[in-house]
Amino acid sequence: MVMVAQGAAWLKQYVPLDGQQALVARCRAIIDGPAGGYVPTVRGGGKMHVRMVCLGRHWNPLTYRYEATRADYDGSPVAPVPEAFAALAARVAQEAGFIFRPDICLINWYGPDGRMGLHQDKDEGSESISAGLPVVSISLGDTARFLFGGVRRRDPVDTLLLESGDAFVFGGPARLRYHGVSRIMPGTAPPALGLEGRFNLTFRQF
Repeated sequence: MVMVAQGAAWLKQYVPLDGQQALVARCRAIIDGPAGGYVPTVRGGGKMHVRMVCLGRHWNPLTYRYEATRADYDGSPVAPVPEAFAALAARVAQEAGFIFRPDICLINWYGPDGRMGLHQDKDEGSESISAGLPVVSISLGDTARFLFGGVRRRDPVDTLLLESGDAFVFGGPARLRYHGVSRIMPGTAPPALGLEGRFNLTFRQF
């Protein structure tokens, strides 16, 4: 485990290959299934550069709130977080020193041109934020150039190469640090996954 900053831990190759294969199969079934992944439209009319599906609660990119249905898209109800997903995230958080009971999972699929601008995850409940409950990220597939900054947008940014199977946790004093993905590195996924692009699972406790 690499401590990137106080409250931020990078667990390289945390998920073994067979575990990655199982997660990828489940993510594919969810994102390609009924009420599956879609490309969100944000305030101002722009499109995000990922396909997204939310479990537990839906993050609405127009209201910046978590909701029970996809009100910004098709009104579909939100499926629960699979128990195996939540258990994995809780174990990762515990490794980093956090007690965590995730009830939200965002699955984002990044294609070859996928990216995510610098942002803070601050739309969870005020008690969760003030307690510093972490965000847990699991990377599957192609390597991502992950940007991890400070609590102000203008703060210096570190670049980390998150590979398939890596877990990243940030909570406590690091909970509101800016972060994003500048690019995906095509062709870097383990061949056994049969995956082009990257799935990223991010877990939160509302």
